[in-house]
Amino acid sequence: MRTLGVTTNLHVDDIAAAEGFWAGFLGLRQQEFSLGWVARYTDPDTGAHVQLVTGDATAPEDSAVTVRTDDVDAAYAEARAAGYEIVHPLTTESWGVRRFFVRAPGGTVVNVAQHRD
Repeated sequence: MRTLGVTTNLHVDDIAAAEGFWAGFLGLRQQEFSLGWVARYTDPDTGAHVQLVTGDATAPEDSAVTVRTDDVDAAYAEARAAGYEIVHPLTTESWGVRRFFVRAPGGTVVNVAQHRD
């Protein structure tokens, strides 16, 4: 699998309430997107970013990290062939991301995603 980027997914109870800390204090002031249950905040100068998640909209559990790839179908086949636990099956989500969740050794849930161009 080719990794194009990695984003930390942090659980928060309320994205709006957390925004002051992440966007204000830490300077991740650009909200790249918000779906209500997930939002990404970025420093427009450095590209440093974090995703805040209140609870995944379609997966049975939240992921700790999102790994962006250019071929999610191949990554899914590779994860299955390796015998890793698939937590959320390969799905094209209504917001346009094609993704699956896999459990890494040690228990961390990883969202492997391919964004549409």
